[in-house]
Amino acid sequence: MNLLERITIDPNVVHGKPAIRGMRWTVEMIIDLLGSGMSSQEILEDHPELEKEDILASLKFAKMYLSGQSIQSIN
Repeated sequence: MNLLERITIDPNVVHGKPAIRGMRWTVEMIIDLLGSGMSSQEILEDHPELEKEDILASLKFAKMYLSGQSIQSIN
């Protein structure tokens, strides 16, 4: 599975922000948790609904977005 397939954009979920697998977890929230100093393992322990690949997908999405790379149609 392509990691970016885990990122969904739905106007009815968190105001259309890029989210993890249609849940209310946004890419922004994941990046914020990592930026606050939490490790991936700590995030996964605190939030068992998330998977390691969700964190990796968030990082990949953020990297592509910031570098100006094309992010193919995410629905």
